[in-house]
Amino acid sequence: MALVKGGTVGLLLQFIGDWGHALAAVLFAALGIFLFRRRAEAAEMGMLAVALLLTSCWALYVSFGGVAKPLSGVAENMRNAAWLTTMFVMLRRGPVGRGGALGAVVAVYAAVAGLLLLQTITDLVWHQLPQDSELHEALVTVSLILRMMTAIGSLLLLHHLYAAWPLRERGGVVLLFGALAAMWTYDLNLYAIGYLVPDRASELYALRGLLMALLAPVIAIGLRKGMTERLTLSRTLTFQSLSIFAVALYVIVLTAAAVLIELIAGPYARMVEIAAVFFAAVTALVLLPSPRLRALWKVQVAKHFFQHRYDYRTEWMRFGETIGRPGENPAPLGERVAKAIADITDSPAALLLLRDDQGGLMLETGWNWNGDLPEGASLSPTIVARLEQSGWIIDLGKRRAADATLPLPDWMTQDARLWALVPLIHFNRLTGAILLARPPIDRRLDWEDFDMLRAAGRQVATYISEAQGQQALNDAARFDEFNRRFAFIIHDIKNLVSQLSLLARNAERHADNPEFRADMILTLQESVGKMNDLLARLSQHHKGRAEEPRPLALRTLLDHVAHIRARQHPILVNGDAPLALADPARVELIVTHLLQNAIDASAPDAPVELRLSADAYDVLVEIVDQGRGMSAEYVRRELFKPFSSSKAGGFGIGAFEARALAQAMGGRIDVDSRPGVGSRFTLRLPLAPHTQEKAA
Repeated sequence: MALVKGGTVGLLLQFIGDWGHALAAVLFAALGIFLFRRRAEAAEMGMLAVALLLTSCWALYVSFGGVAKPLSGVAENMRNAAWLTTMFVMLRRGPVGRGGALGAVVAVYAAVAGLLLLQTITDLVWHQLPQDSELHEALVTVSLILRMMTAIGSLLLLHHLYAAWPLRERGGVVLLFGALAAMWTYDLNLYAIGYLVPDRASELYALRGLLMALLAPVIAIGLRKGMTERLTLSRTLTFQSLSIFAVALYVIVLTAAAVLIELIAGPYARMVEIAAVFFAAVTALVLLPSPRLRALWKVQVAKHFFQHRYDYRTEWMRFGETIGRPGENPAPLGERVAKAIADITDSPAALLLLRDDQGGLMLETGWNWNGDLPEGASLSPTIVARLEQSGWIIDLGKRRAADATLPLPDWMTQDARLWALVPLIHFNRLTGAILLARPPIDRRLDWEDFDMLRAAGRQVATYISEAQGQQALNDAARFDEFNRRFAFIIHDIKNLVSQLSLLARNAERHADNPEFRADMILTLQESVGKMNDLLARLSQHHKGRAEEPRPLALRTLLDHVAHIRARQHPILVNGDAPLALADPARVELIVTHLLQNAIDASAPDAPVELRLSADAYDVLVEIVDQGRGMSAEYVRRELFKPFSSSKAGGFGIGAFEARALAQAMGGRIDVDSRPGVGSRFTLRLPLAPHTQEKAA
């Protein structure tokens, strides 16, 4: 098997060498026949087909006879001569030959051809001599030196051809030239080891067939003028192919290292080899599953093998699958949207912020976010207006000069996990934003990232707007059904109001106990008034008209509400405040709704507290209970949505109506709640102007 004397090969190496060369012969023959069947008129294509077929013949001869046969060296010389001739034809007829004189390079080709001729004569002679003769040994050494010189000369000519090839056309020859460089580099190392350490070259001879088998598909891909016009290599196949090639190269390097260890370590070679193999195996098991290493590998493949960073067809198909086909147990739309954007840039996590009622952005949900979501994660209406106007994607790692003037909040700029802010714009309106976590391989965002994320952001904004519109339609339909359902009971409520009115008049005329009857009359009359107000709100033909906000003393109103509910549950009223600018009827309804919810959530012996206070701008009414409490997610997503209730049989209208009434008076409702501790609802109403306070 070995060209050098004294070489012995085990059965395993014999098997690898024979079948590796046989596989290479089949692949090169198939490629050469394919080129011939295309009947290409270009001389370089015809010569290339000849070189492929001669390489196949050489590999086939070695697989049957081994490298020790007399004609194996001659076949290898013919293979090298064919490839050098192909390079020479490309030099003369290609873009390099049209550029000027080639006299010096032609002389180098002639010198390498002379080396091949001398090498062929030497190979034919030393096979005829006895192996124990000094002349035989000398000619073998000369043959190895000539082969090393041939490999070096071929690499020099290949480098010259590649360097002289026009830069804009190198993409069509880079894989072909790379395969030839790998072939001759392997030959140079093979014959160098055969010259220095003859007994250790057998493994490299056996592995050369596998190397040639790997180079055949690389050459096929490199024929860009023919094959790649019809064949486009996907990124997935490229990634997998290069991974297999890297594994094969890893095995080759490991084998070469074992040979060197035996040369250097001497009697300790076996122990050192075992330790080296163990270390290499453990290192591979630790590094290969690493997401960071995988991300680095994908970045390098995309950077050096493709013109664009993204495979747009694959990315959009994955994008559509993530959002449109969530599976049997689908995640909420917000999580799917965040994941779809994060997958584009290989970000490990993402946060979704959506528009709130005040025109800002509030945290909605997160995907794959480790730990708690950022506390108070929101963007002010000022920032939202700037993002809506520019539509720029913000690189949080290194902001552009135009972005530096945008006053981003501290929770965003100081979190090292956050990488990029992607606005979601639909019809020139900012629907929300996606915050992407930093990918395993940190890098700067470039123009291709910006274009891809901008297009994906607009598509996501469309999905979100459509979902919000559908939710609004569903809520409107449920409101309509709610109105129809209660329209049937309006007549009964009218009858009840008439009966209560008659009862009040009769009780007033026939009261036996004046104090008891007076209290009953007041209660019944108050019920009649509230039912009439309810009829005014429910009836489509009789719409009640709310009073204009006026200066109002809230302590009196709170005492009145607490007195009515005191028979139902213990209630405490504390504090005082200046006059508020509000409508008494709407304030009473808000406090009644919130107070009833607090009573329902509290234990029978746990009092509910009404606290009255004020700050520089607002009057504050706090309804505090020690009940079940609510989670932050429920408060953010469900509390103020209509028809969403945590109580069995509840309609979920009270909190929704209370917030709407507060906003109609220029106020708002804040919520602070913790499960198992209790809740505090704070009604904020604007202070009455001093002129109105004095008039009141």
